[in-house]
Amino acid sequence: MSHFDLIVVGAGIIGAACADAATAAGLRVAIVEPGPIGGGSTAAAMGHLVAMDDDPVELALSRYSLQLWEAFADLAEAEFSRCGTLWVARNPQEIGAIDTRIARLAAAGIEARAVDADELYRLEPLLAPGMAGGLRVPGDAVVYPPRVALHLVKRACAHGATLHHGRRVLTLGDGAVTLDDGSRLVGPVLVATGCALPQLLPELPMRSRKGHLVITDRYPGLLHHQVLELGYADSAHGDADSSVAFNVQPRPTGQILIGSSREFGDGDSAVSPPMVQRMLQRAFTFMPGLRDLQALRTWTGFRPTPIDGRPYLGAVPGYRDVWAAAGHEGLGVTTALGSARLLIDLLRGDTPAIDPAPFAPSRVTT
Repeated sequence: MSHFDLIVVGAGIIGAACADAATAAGLRVAIVEPGPIGGGSTAAAMGHLVAMDDDPVELALSRYSLQLWEAFADLAEAEFSRCGTLWVARNPQEIGAIDTRIARLAAAGIEARAVDADELYRLEPLLAPGMAGGLRVPGDAVVYPPRVALHLVKRACAHGATLHHGRRVLTLGDGAVTLDDGSRLVGPVLVATGCALPQLLPELPMRSRKGHLVITDRYPGLLHHQVLELGYADSAHGDADSSVAFNVQPRPTGQILIGSSREFGDGDSAVSPPMVQRMLQRAFTFMPGLRDLQALRTWTGFRPTPIDGRPYLGAVPGYRDVWAAAGHEGLGVTTALGSARLLIDLLRGDTPAIDPAPFAPSRVTT
């Protein structure tokens, strides 16, 4: 039997960030991960560090986390690229919503400005004719999530964390877990297993939301910003069984990453050609020139989605010393570092930098 100050179950970007923050705070940490470090949803993610403003609670968490991401701007493993985000408006109605978004972002301390149609095409010449303008957020960036997760776990281990790699938690109890090799770890337990959260904590509802991504060959300089349609949030936060939205990203390699799709109810990780076709057709509507590029690979991943769309961060009611950090849907990479700091502050009895109440697991169990 081994005793720890924190047992982190799961080493995706959320669990890795929590383990890193815990060891930085001087806690004795164990990390349990049955698969690849930074696997699962983390390995399938676009890695967009973006300030989404449609939910003030998630905007506060995103803003807090984006400030922490600045420490990784020069880390080679992160492949950090401050490409900025360009939100595209198709018509005057969408243009009319831009000032409100700028005001919300400004209130959170995030720089954003409107661009007219002429500037829009100077910034991204590939866009289809007829777009009305857009919104540019220059501070947004992209990273490569699996390598960041691996870096965080390695750093946690360098600070004394014990990694149980290839091991799985069989049973979870008050302040203890039993692994599949029979060993028992004792101490506060943090479950950060994404879509698999209900396997250990069935009282916390979670749905898996499937998504597809396509990556192209190298076309350096063809795309300059992460470019999305202004209506992207309607897909990201909607409850439709399936949806697609225009979202393309320039990778530091010169490749272009094309998304995004969302599906509830499809637990099969296989690529769905009809969904890929639907997603690409949406992308071609905004950038017809993408049709001429060579696609190299298509893959899927699953976004962990709680019933109200907000992650679970905090103590789990009905247990002693059991905590959760999961359910970030498409904002797991953006909010990983802020989520970790908030969770470790709660665990240590410190006051978090932002209000933790909207993320408390108790909101769905009481």
